[in-house]
Amino acid sequence: MKNIKYEEAVKQLETIVDKMENGDLDIDSMTEELKKAKTLIKLCKNKLKHTDEEIRKLLETE
Repeated sequence: MKNIKYEEAVKQLETIVDKMENGDLDIDSMTEELKKAKTLIKLCKNKLKHTDEEIRKLLETE
C-alpha cells in the first residue's frame, strides 16, 4: 500500500467514511475498514510531511 498515491488514499478514506456514515458496515467489516483507514491516514500524513520537507529545502536553497 506504500506505493499508493495521496489522492487515491484520500479517495479510499472518503469511501470508508461514507460506508460508516450510511451504516453499510457490519461490526467485522467495520473493524477491517478502520484498520485500513488507520494505515491510509498514516500514509497520507507521511506523504504530506515529506512534501513539506522537500518544499522547505527548495525554498532554503534560493
